[in-house]
This record gives sequence, C-alpha cells and structure tokens, in this order.
Amino acid sequence: METTTRTLDVPGASLHYEVRGSGPVLLLICGGIYDAAGYAGLAGLLADRYTVVTYDRRGNSRSPLTGPPERQEIAVHADDASRLLGAVAGGPALVFGNSSGAQIALELAARHPEQIRAVVAHEPPLLGLLPDADHWESVIADVERAYRDGGVGPAMGVFGAAMGMSGGDEPGSEGEPGGEGEPDNAGELGNAGEPGNAGEAESLGEAAGSSEVAEAPSPEMLEMFARFEKNTDFFAGYEVPGFGRHSLDVGRLRESPVRITVAVGAESAGEPPHRAGLALAERLGKPAETYPGDHGGFGAEAPAFAARLAETFSS
Repeated sequence: METTTRTLDVPGASLHYEVRGSGPVLLLICGGIYDAAGYAGLAGLLADRYTVVTYDRRGNSRSPLTGPPERQEIAVHADDASRLLGAVAGGPALVFGNSSGAQIALELAARHPEQIRAVVAHEPPLLGLLPDADHWESVIADVERAYRDGGVGPAMGVFGAAMGMSGGDEPGSEGEPGGEGEPDNAGELGNAGEPGNAGEAESLGEAAGSSEVAEAPSPEMLEMFARFEKNTDFFAGYEVPGFGRHSLDVGRLRESPVRITVAVGAESAGEPPHRAGLALAERLGKPAETYPGDHGGFGAEAPAFAARLAETFSS
C-alpha cells in the first residue's frame, strides 16, 4: 500500500504526517515517545477501508518545534490534530488515540466537535480522575525534580517505578514498538530503559508489520529507535508535566455530538491508564469496551485490534 508523506506548518511547529489507503478519513494519534512509525502495522491493516492518517506529534521525531522546547499542553496538541484534519479531511473524521494520544483525541472532540464523527480513546492516562489523584500529582512533581536535577534517565526511572506497568505503553513492552527493559510505558507513562535491545526490536517489528526485525533490524528500524530515544527526553522533560496534569472537561465532552468510545486492554487490568479509562467511562455514563492485548495491544495484537476498531466505528 503506497504511503504519501507530507508536512504541515502549524503555530510553533512543523508536522510530519503520512497518508495511506482510501475511504473515510481515520486519524491515528500516538502517545508518548512514539511517532507515525509506531502505527504502521495498524494503519496497513486499516487502509483497505479508510484513508489512514498518522503523524509525529510536535516536538517529536520529524515534527520539530520552531522555537526552544517548552512545557507541552494537550490543548495545543488537539489544535494541531484539528489543523491536520482540516488539511486532509473534507468532512467529519474518525479518530483513534492510544494513551496520551487518547487524551489528545478526547480534547479534540471537546474543542472541535464539528470535525469528528467518532472517537475511540484507548486507555487515556487521565490520572486526575483516579481516587489517588494527589499521589499522581506528587509523582509528576518528583519526575520534574528528577529531570531538572539529573536528566532523562532518573526522571524515567521515577516515572516507570510509579506506573508499575507490565507491558505496552509506549516503547517498552510487548505491545508496541518497544521491548522488555525499555520505558515500559516510557512512551507514556513508562519505565526506565533505553530503546534498542532485541526484545524491543521484536515488538517494534510487530507494530510496524515486520516479523523479522529482531534478527536483523533494518536501517529504517534503527533510525526509528534513535528517534524514540531522543523523544524520551522530550517526553520526560516537557510532556509529563503538562500531559500528566491535564484536566479533561468531561461535562463538555458528555454534551458533545461526537460518539465517544472508551477502550481498555484485556490484559492491563489494574494498571493506571486502564483504571483511568474505566473512571472516564463511568463519568460519561457508558461502559468501557475491552480491546485485545494490554496498553499497547494495537502493536502486539494488531490484526485483532484493527478488526475491533473497525467494528466499533461501523456500529
């Protein structure tokens, strides 16, 4: 399937995005340290029925900021997604977001409902909705302090230890580009580690649609590892403070005409983003749907995940 690569200038950044397939527009929003490549496998499975759009979020990979890095806010990223839809979609689109990408998708639906038909928000880490929200505020403050005093390694160590996730956030677990020992949710709310080991290569291959990456990573895959490693610093230093404290206007979302589906992983019960997803679904007044795999199920369980996603959008 041919993929077209383009760029879009937005206030403060230039966005790299990719378009494949045909049919209704489906925007996939990644979270954490991932970029468009993390959704390559899922996008390929959906491109026979949708025009699938993936992109690198501002400040990550091939979407550079036009100024110095600064604290990132979900609202700004939602406006980026809105501008991207304005460039590629002729009418209301479908949107899927995982982890902090799900936070962005939900904010997009709240701020720009006229552009959206339906959203599937997979395990949005809305930590402020949890009963122990004060604890998570302390964790975020500790991450900020660790980054300021020692940089990305100590910051991700603090964050990963607090999250305690077993798999799949962003790089760092079986569910996606990532592997054992990587920021198991470094991409989002993950563990300490560095991209690039064999286990990570295998998981990255699953997300990108290649089954032989673990044996011989391609130059493209190695470039992706390098991008994700660089993104980890931006995530710890500039995304965790704003994203982790993001407060979603649930009332506004409840009144939105956009059809919202909250999804959680079948294998991630008890983990913070899973619990936050359940809390959000309860506040929206409808049960969460259970999707294959864990927090990163869209990678390790891509065929089943794609089928479930298409089913949700067509229902």
